[in-house]
Amino acid sequence: MTSPELVCPAGTPAALRTAVDAGADAVYCGFQNATNARNFPGLNFTVPELERSVAYAHAKGTKVLLAMNTYPPAGKQTLWKDAIDTGIRLGVDAFIVADIGVAHYIATKHPAARLHLSVQAAASNPESIRYYCQEFGVKRVVLPRILTVPEIRSLAAEVPCEIETFIFGNHGLMVEGRCSLTNYISGLSTNLDGVCSPAAQVEYIRDAAGNVSTQLGEFTIDCFGCNETAGYPTICKGRYTTPAHDGGYYAFEEPISLNLSPLLPALIDAGVHALKIEGRQRSRAYVKKVVSAFRKAVDDISDGRTAQLADLLALTEGQKETQGAFKSKTWR
Repeated sequence: MTSPELVCPAGTPAALRTAVDAGADAVYCGFQNATNARNFPGLNFTVPELERSVAYAHAKGTKVLLAMNTYPPAGKQTLWKDAIDTGIRLGVDAFIVADIGVAHYIATKHPAARLHLSVQAAASNPESIRYYCQEFGVKRVVLPRILTVPEIRSLAAEVPCEIETFIFGNHGLMVEGRCSLTNYISGLSTNLDGVCSPAAQVEYIRDAAGNVSTQLGEFTIDCFGCNETAGYPTICKGRYTTPAHDGGYYAFEEPISLNLSPLLPALIDAGVHALKIEGRQRSRAYVKKVVSAFRKAVDDISDGRTAQLADLLALTEGQKETQGAFKSKTWR
């Protein structure tokens, strides 16, 4: 069985080195600005850091994919163009893009550059994927997490590019990152600024009994009892009270992580070329354990052995995991 590429998160130079050493075939990362959809303080790369990181990865045979997966506001394209030109100069192996203007700039200014279509583009059918391939020369599409394995198999047979799917980490399904909830509350956009629940507007308030309320700006996102672990207040995963739910319920999405370990053989057999681990905001310990576990599992499957799947439940969001729509459309 052909071994797929294992694509791993690198939120910092240290995390990049950890992922490379743990067996990543490719790492994905971004600059410290709005050109990538994880634009948080303390995260991402300066130009000198990326230059050193590309050299480190390449010395060990690992590819570096640069995330350029946000949408430039009108009249502000220079930041994205400069970042692309810098990525070319530093020798990154591919750009992960969502915006057609960004894709057009790379395809015309740097026609030899390799383009991967970000999940942020939400391309999930043969017609849309073929459009990106024909117009911009896209070589790989990262599929939204809304397709079953049979649907992925069918899609792979109809498109002229490689297929990449998520296998572990965030299960965010809010049109795969093109979410307007944060912008509605904070004025900062996940899509334009790369910021979801900006840290400067997050506050944790503890009452006398030890209960914790998490807030984003003026809005309470969730409340946790003294024996509960408070999650980061993303709006889509908050609990809300309504006339029908006095005690609060997950109106949009329950905190839970995607874990497709049991489906790896089926995904590989379906024609998936690359398997993606989410987690650029996570620690080096997370990166080391998750990447090492999936490196071993993929190698076992590729060599015809039964994969020994590590228990990763402790690293999941809310200590819960799911196979989501990959297994069945009936999940909640």
